[in-house]
Parts: sequence; C-alpha cells; structure tokens
Amino acid sequence: MAFQLVVVGASLGGLQALEVLLAGLPKNFPVPVAIVQHRHKSSDDKLRMMLQEYSPLVVIEPQDKEEIVPGCIYLAPADYHLMIEAGSDLLPYPSFSLSTDAPVTYARPSIDVLFETAADTYAEKLIGVLLTGANHDGSGGMAKIRARGGRTVVEEPSTAACPTMPKAAIARGVAEKILPLAEIAPFLVKICNF
Repeated sequence: MAFQLVVVGASLGGLQALEVLLAGLPKNFPVPVAIVQHRHKSSDDKLRMMLQEYSPLVVIEPQDKEEIVPGCIYLAPADYHLMIEAGSDLLPYPSFSLSTDAPVTYARPSIDVLFETAADTYAEKLIGVLLTGANHDGSGGMAKIRARGGRTVVEEPSTAACPTMPKAAIARGVAEKILPLAEIAPFLVKICNF
C-alpha cells in the first residue's frame, strides 16, 4: 500500500520544528505534504519563504480547489482552514478547499480540520505528524486518522519546544509512533519509499 498524503500540524515552536522536518525530506520524496502551522491571521508570505529555504521541495500556499500533487509542500494560508476534498464528477482528483469557518481550538487554520478531512479522503493511505505546540489541537484529528487506518507520528515531548500538543495526543492514545524530532523525516522517507 502506497501512502498518498502526509499531514503535519505544529503550533508554538513550529517554525524550528518544520525547518528540521522539511530539511530531512529529499527532493524526490514521493508523497505530497500538507502543513498547518498556527499563525496570526494577518501573517504574510514570510513563513512560506522561510520554510522554502530549508526544503528542496516546492513550498506553496494552495488555492481553493487546487489539485494535490507529489513534489510539493502545501502550507495552510493564514486565517483559512485547509481542508481536503475527495474527487468528484467535477474534480476527479483530491483537492484542497479553503474555509473561513469559525476557529477550532482557538485556531484558524486548525490542525484537527486538516487531519479529519484528510482522514475522510485518504483513510489508510494517510500519515499524520503532530509536532510541538501549546494547545490540544491535533489530537482529535490524529484519533480520526488512526480510526480510518492511517499512520500517526507524534514528536517526542522532550524534543518539542512546547510539549503540550504532543503530550495531549499521547495521553489520548492516538500516537502510533513517538519519535524525537530529528528522527521523524528519516522515518517518513523509509515508510514512503518501501
């Protein structure tokens, strides 16, 4: 079974964690990656540009209805929930959807929203990764990924800038793998290139 999407959630301390993660994914990484990093609603393009410096893959903020393709890192735009839509008669491939629905766990974009919609679309072909953060966003989405047969990876709290978010997922029992930050990218490379 080949994985078709990796979803990543990060909050407080996420910039540094994402730099480590993205630097560890090679240019030929075969699976697209979608990221929610909590940030202020008026954030500009600086986060995307900073992450691009660390990644050999293209880092973009997706547009509504944009097709999800390998070779890209998709960063949720500021003040929008990033969601995954399954293919339909009009769009025969999975695509992104952007929403201005109310914040979830005080955040828009919400990690849970991305993870849950991705689990609905990709089921066992999805990998969820939860990194550093100061709230509980992501643990509900990780639970849905596990329930639908996907894989889940949580940053070892001792390597997280803020361990609250990883600890919440671990306490909920939804962490299949708990890995130090530096070991997450090599793990993803290994299971996505089997």
